[in-house]
Amino acid sequence: MTEFPSSLTSPKVGCEGCKNSPELDFSFAFAYQPIVDLRDQSVFAHEALVRGIKGEGALSVLSQVTDQNRYRFDQLCRTHAIAGAAALGMSERLSINFLPNAVYRPELCIRSTLEAARTHNFPLDRLIFETIEAEHLDNNRHLTNILREYREFGFMTAIDDFGAGYSGLGLLADFQPDLIKLDMHLIRDIHRDRVRQAIVRGVVTMCTELGVTVIAEGIECAEERDFLADCGIFLMQGFWFAKPAFKALAQVDPGVWQTA
Repeated sequence: MTEFPSSLTSPKVGCEGCKNSPELDFSFAFAYQPIVDLRDQSVFAHEALVRGIKGEGALSVLSQVTDQNRYRFDQLCRTHAIAGAAALGMSERLSINFLPNAVYRPELCIRSTLEAARTHNFPLDRLIFETIEAEHLDNNRHLTNILREYREFGFMTAIDDFGAGYSGLGLLADFQPDLIKLDMHLIRDIHRDRVRQAIVRGVVTMCTELGVTVIAEGIECAEERDFLADCGIFLMQGFWFAKPAFKALAQVDPGVWQTA
């Protein structure tokens, strides 16, 4: 497991976000959804998806996040997701979404994540941090700095919802993450849509040349799965494989693997 720098886990080290962010006045929990690998029919990772404490949808929680409390929320998402994964005995990778605008100084804001990983004995190289493409529009330099710092700590990095916004290619030019996750709107009915097929093939070719692994999310039928596998995409996520499991690790039905 990666060594944890004591200077970064010390409670005396902090930034303005730590000092000024108010305590949350709401609670939340997580559901976990698997990201599967078709090549060996295994689970590559589980994505932590925020939920209300009784399993309510993500919007019930995210609608309460403000400019004032987003730092605290982002920090608690990381530590709670790691604690929950460890309690469930997760041996695969854990993918956590983060808010770039809630990270003031990445080398300091990461300290509670490091402490949670150390406390729960969760290896740093099994953590993936995803950021949503739509969040990048205002300051790609800040985001690429965060992603580079995270890579230095041994985390994997991912751009989520690639293709949903307008900054994805620019970001990819500045920083090549370990993973990109194709937005589900590119995936829906792709087996019947020549335009989406051409776009996805182009992205796969580009990412192969850049050494970036592509994940397709939002898979809902065998036909989508089979077309994407033919394109060379083997990491997939979606209801076809398993729905998010509230406070649990979803089981993948053996019948969903077989491609045509």
